[in-house]
Amino acid sequence: MNVVAMRVFTAEDRLLPVVDGQIVRFAVFDDIEAAEAPWRALEHGDTLCTPYQRYDFLKAWQTHVGAPAGVTPFIMAGFNTAGLPLFLLPLGARRVAGATVLEFLGGKHANFNMGLWRREAAAQVKAADLGAMLKQIAGRADMLVLINQPLTWNGATNPMALLPQQRSANFGFSGSLAPDFEALLRARTNANTRKKMRKKERALADLGTVRFERVQCPNEIRRVLDAFFKQKSARMRAIGVADVFAEPGVRRFIEAATTERLEQSEPVIELYALSVDDIIVATMGGIVGGGRFCAMFNSILPGRYAVESPGEQLIVNLVRQCCERGLDTFDLGIGESRYKQLFCEDAEPLFDNYLPLSPSGRLLATGYKIGAAIKRGIKQHPQLWSMVRATRRIRARLKPQL
Repeated sequence: MNVVAMRVFTAEDRLLPVVDGQIVRFAVFDDIEAAEAPWRALEHGDTLCTPYQRYDFLKAWQTHVGAPAGVTPFIMAGFNTAGLPLFLLPLGARRVAGATVLEFLGGKHANFNMGLWRREAAAQVKAADLGAMLKQIAGRADMLVLINQPLTWNGATNPMALLPQQRSANFGFSGSLAPDFEALLRARTNANTRKKMRKKERALADLGTVRFERVQCPNEIRRVLDAFFKQKSARMRAIGVADVFAEPGVRRFIEAATTERLEQSEPVIELYALSVDDIIVATMGGIVGGGRFCAMFNSILPGRYAVESPGEQLIVNLVRQCCERGLDTFDLGIGESRYKQLFCEDAEPLFDNYLPLSPSGRLLATGYKIGAAIKRGIKQHPQLWSMVRATRRIRARLKPQL
């Protein structure tokens, strides 16, 4: 480990502007706790980062999901001449086809992937600086696989876009918020749409007392998570898609992130539910940072209640609450879906880096690039993507009979 990484960072360091944005030293941490000091310093400064790369979120993920799956932290940081951190890439190493591959920590539970960059450093960094970073790790890994990275964030360009890249298979979908929710709703919908929404609200209310809430009591959190995991599992089986929430350690990760109070006396993941009497009909979990609510997961109860679009009703209530909190952006993650069109009309471009660091990495990178390009082509061709989804549903219906 580079000795510069052992500098003690104080509360004052977090607030100081960085005059020197030139990266002169690098350090690699193979332990998340060892990287906490520079990580926290970046989180609390004028830094470009998504909520998915916050220390507490990724520490919880690595503890319950990453480590049991064989992921080893490989956290790359860069410092200026004064020893202040300018960037941090929260990566993890795992073995793929005999090669060591570096990826962002968080796996499929992080919708957006990005490093933490001091704004001054992000504005000054050049491709040569990133090339120097790659040389630092070339002997320790075979390939970098960095997917679903936003091209821009909070008005600035992602520095990793300076490296060879290709467009991701999906877009991120978000929308701007406003202090006046009713004005926002009128701007996003027409009179006919609002009439249909009110009709569904009344129909759901006819089935019982409707309640929207942010769930914070530990016992209630576990009850809502019980409903979420059952609803999500049923939905994934119905459409023939692998359920990432059923993988080992994921339940423990979600429970820890929604129940434990960490540095800011708030849970890492906020949990919301819509109920009819005592029946949970829709759920959503998300994280907040930089004035933005990022939806992480959601579910609805299939059957009679689903007819009245409880998921949409939960989103309407949640967006109203986000407006009241003064947040300025609401996103529903990556991937196109009809329910996202109401409040998330902005398609945010994402890109991937597949960067070989060794001869074996070059061969592997070629395979990754081709696979990603095929996936992107299918998803962006409506007829092909419709055929894929239809095939999945048919296979899901036939599977119990095999």
